Amino acid sequence: MFDPDIAPSGTLLGLLQRGRGDGTLHALAAPRAEALAALNDSVLRDPRRDWQVENRSLYYARLYMQLDGGLEEIERHLFHPDDLVDTGEERTGLALAVLGHLAAYGRDAARLLLRSYAAAGSNWRWALDELALRDDDAGLMTLAPAVLARFPDTEDGRAALATAVRDAFEPRPWRLWAEDPRYGPRLAAAGEQGSFDRWQRQLRPRGPRPGWSVTEVLQWAEAGLEPESEEHRHLAAARCLAAVAGPEDRPELLRAARSAPDAARAAVLHHLAERGDPDALDLIEDAVVDPFSSERLASAALAAFARMRSVAAVERARAWAPRTDLLGASAAAMLARRGGRRDAGPVLAALRRTVREEGPDADGLWELVDGTGRLGVGCAAPVLRHIYRETSSSHLRGRAAGALAATDPGFAAGFAVECLWDCEETTRELAARHAATGDDRVVEQLRRLAADPAEEAEVQTAVRSRIGPEGS
Repeated sequence: MFDPDIAPSGTLLGLLQRGRGDGTLHALAAPRAEALAALNDSVLRDPRRDWQVENRSLYYARLYMQLDGGLEEIERHLFHPDDLVDTGEERTGLALAVLGHLAAYGRDAARLLLRSYAAAGSNWRWALDELALRDDDAGLMTLAPAVLARFPDTEDGRAALATAVRDAFEPRPWRLWAEDPRYGPRLAAAGEQGSFDRWQRQLRPRGPRPGWSVTEVLQWAEAGLEPESEEHRHLAAARCLAAVAGPEDRPELLRAARSAPDAARAAVLHHLAERGDPDALDLIEDAVVDPFSSERLASAALAAFARMRSVAAVERARAWAPRTDLLGASAAAMLARRGGRRDAGPVLAALRRTVREEGPDADGLWELVDGTGRLGVGCAAPVLRHIYRETSSSHLRGRAAGALAATDPGFAAGFAVECLWDCEETTRELAARHAATGDDRVVEQLRRLAADPAEEAEVQTAVRSRIGPEGS
């Protein structure tokens, strides 16, 4: 994840970067040149906080279609000299995904641009995956020489080809090429090598394994923090403890939970929390509030607490919730997930405090937003609206919309209308179920979503539940 440069939410660029439905509506009402400039800026400088999970491509592709936008800026971006040195998927992935949707909508220029980039670009795998879903067999066959030329007939080249075939997200082009006698022998050998490599990985042990005792498991957990190892093993060690620890080992586990090195201590805290040990909550509190505890240990202790499902954990959360430190934040999140109506006050207080101190993109907001909706905290609507408008995370905005649907009587005629154009399909689905149909734009958009072949099935199901056979 990274923190992109996001424009203010009240601007056209800020709306489009966030993927808000109002972005589309404002772009269609703005001068076309201004709208296209903001759209190109959003596509070429990926604005997502987490580009691997947030959706923007269909949202932007639809707007390109509505504005009849050209693809010259995307082409310049893809074939810029930076493509030779900055080969990360995050530089070109969004643009390629937008082209994929445009190709599905029948834009031949988008399909041709994808073919050109698949033949010459550094992120050719992504472009090939987009074409695998949208191009015909003849088009894919024209790419075989250029793609296979990337893998010379050397030992390293054959190994790289086997990896590419094995890890292909969309196998259709490789299978198509394998049927051609010109490429079949190479690809058959690559496929066999890939299957053999996968089988070897399954059989080959991955590094050292712990011994079969509590002491050995804890020693193994601590070994994961050696400088040459980036893997923190406390979670795996906790699972091992579940297999080897018996009642007679509890004294040793309690000693480790108080004074062992960080990784071993974290493993024991997770193990005791999973088992509902009566001392687990006190040990977690000690680990978090101790000023000499490392950030890693405190984080592991809070994660162990978050996994607890007992009534005792909820009761302790009620005692911790008034705190304004990390322990209080974790307690409020626990109440948001598992508390009752009596816990609405602490959850709302934590939500307001988090927004005030950390802003509308704080990591701790997700569960608090969900909790206000689950608990039906009606007076949370103003802060939820603020999060909805200002957050740069389209996923968090969708969570805020869901909470508003449960707490704000004006949601159906307000934000729900905008959400029909949102970039996230879950948010569009929510809007399809709640948006008031007194607005003509709502009915038109519902019909448009129902007829769009690129729309998700869940959204179309929600739409049809509203408009019915006679409305469609």
